Amino acid sequence: MRIIRDYTFLDPDARGASAAIGNFDGVHIGHQSVIDLARNAGANIGAPLGVLTFDPHPREYFAKDAPPFRLMSAAAKATQLEKIGVKRLYQLNFNTPLADLTPEEFATRVLHEGLGLRHVVVGADFRFGNKRAGSIGDLSRFGKELGFGVTVAELIEGAQGQVSSTRIREMLTEGKPREAAAMLGHWHRIEGIVIGGEQRGRELGYPTANMSIDGLHPPKFGVYAVLVDVQDGPHKGRYHGVASMGVRPMFGENLPNLETFIFDFSGDLYGATLSVALVEYLRGEEKFDGLEALITQMDADSAQSREILAAL
Repeated sequence: MRIIRDYTFLDPDARGASAAIGNFDGVHIGHQSVIDLARNAGANIGAPLGVLTFDPHPREYFAKDAPPFRLMSAAAKATQLEKIGVKRLYQLNFNTPLADLTPEEFATRVLHEGLGLRHVVVGADFRFGNKRAGSIGDLSRFGKELGFGVTVAELIEGAQGQVSSTRIREMLTEGKPREAAAMLGHWHRIEGIVIGGEQRGRELGYPTANMSIDGLHPPKFGVYAVLVDVQDGPHKGRYHGVASMGVRPMFGENLPNLETFIFDFSGDLYGATLSVALVEYLRGEEKFDGLEALITQMDADSAQSREILAAL
């Protein structure tokens, strides 16, 4: 997959896609249906599959002090989009000049002149341009004038109701990763680089890979059965494990993070990129009466996680 971050001065190979437009936070089944329509439209006109999204998320740009809400980082989103066959990811920098474009300027300068899109697909609730002034009716009119096709995708209903990133965040906040996965169409994952910790887990016989969750919507704090993909380095591969999400109350006040113990693993993961899938919530965070009680509970958590993951 090719990632393009600027809509000006593109070489011919980067232009001419059939692209789904949106933020696609989580890349859930509703997003995937929009992308599939772009895929099908592209197949009919001989255009590669593209996705047009923005980083930072416009909501982050306009409300910088709001609590973190993103389900995935830009890098994790790119990973998931590549998995489903996207060939061109137009990950445009959302800044003041882009935000100030009128709907007509956005359609003309970005979609037509900049990216040279041949077809675009948007959700039924899509708005665009300065102050979200552009409607899907406006987009269809601009498409006819400028020469690109427009398809509007209907909203998707799932077993949990209307599928949305908001509903998925609610499920994760409630500690229901399987329900979230049903709407996502894949496990919810935390992706990032392994950072240095205080090595308490190593001292307890449970060395963990520590990852920041800064900037992400925090799932319910506690212990999870997890699938772990080591994405690079000498230990690249898929593993089973158990992870703690939260502030580690046993050891005072700490910034929230994700600490993952990988079963039957030996090696150095510092600096490696991990993708940790939350499969099942086991229990909440606790403060134990001593390290022995903590280790006993970690043994039990590991045994329960092994049993859950073996059944997948």
